[in-house]
Amino acid sequence: MKALGMVLVIAGLLGLVYGGITWTRQDTIVDAGPIEITKNKREGVAIPPLAGALAVVAGVAIIATRRS
Repeated sequence: MKALGMVLVIAGLLGLVYGGITWTRQDTIVDAGPIEITKNKREGVAIPPLAGALAVVAGVAIIATRRS
C-alpha cells in the first residue's frame, strides 16, 4: 500500500505542476505517390488542480496510516 501512496503523491504533484498531458499527432492530408502533405495536431487532456491536490492528500493519508 505504501507504493500506491507514493504513486498517488507523485502523480498528484505532476498534475499540479504540469496541469495536464499533451501530445502531437501527425495526420496525413494528401498522399499522392512521392508527394505527402501532413499536418501536426496538438491534443491533450487537462488535469484539474483539485484532482491533483486530492491525489496528493490521498497518497499522504495512505502512507501515514499504513506503517507496514
